[in-house]
Amino acid sequence: MKFMTGLSVALALGATCVFSALAADPKPDAVVKTKSIEARLLLDDRIKADAALAADCLTEGKKWLDKNATEAATSRKQDPQFFKEGGWNFERKYSIRSVVADRYVSILRNDYMDTHGAHPNSDVNTILWDKAENKRISIRPFFTETADNAATMKAMVKAVIASLKIEKKKRDASETATDEWFKSVEPRLLRIGAVTLAPSTEAGKSSGLTFHYPPYAVGPYAEGEYAAFVPWDALKPYLTAEGTRIFGGARPKGDAEEP
Repeated sequence: MKFMTGLSVALALGATCVFSALAADPKPDAVVKTKSIEARLLLDDRIKADAALAADCLTEGKKWLDKNATEAATSRKQDPQFFKEGGWNFERKYSIRSVVADRYVSILRNDYMDTHGAHPNSDVNTILWDKAENKRISIRPFFTETADNAATMKAMVKAVIASLKIEKKKRDASETATDEWFKSVEPRLLRIGAVTLAPSTEAGKSSGLTFHYPPYAVGPYAEGEYAAFVPWDALKPYLTAEGTRIFGGARPKGDAEEP
């Protein structure tokens, strides 16, 4: 019988770890790789299981890849010295946060951008997908009105800022819980923040709305991303029949907010 030396065992284990790590890396669903940029697009498995949703995300994502590839090529032509250490590095990930009433799918779209500046940047946005209609929608169908500066939107803003203040206190960042940092959270559907339907302790329901903010949106870059949770009962007076149907229960303990 041939025995392995201690060194052989260590090398074998090391190789196994390396191959395991490589195997664990998800394969991009689209890639652009040039001298100016390496950009990747990733869809989670649940998105890929829905052909219409996957096609929608891929179409949007590929446009994002091509746009940034064009900008990188232009920048490299104008300032080649900034590309001596390689091209830009971009990545976009689409992932499902919740599925409510087996119909409404909330998707997080996370972007990473490294253009060799002082630090990489990130962004977060959201998509609400209607499986019954195979299209993107907003949260409008769940509320009796969503007019700018009207009652529903003002109630949302009030609840969002209250949640952000709690999150800032947890991070010992109360000094930035100011009107100046919150001025971008406006009582307008297109300005209040990127929203998802939060999961619930009650099956098939949503416990409320989660608003997602990238770095710089409601605090300095060092504070990172923020997520503000608004429980559905805070908005109960403004719900439509469909809103009443899909909202219920409580936020699950340990609900993993992004980031």
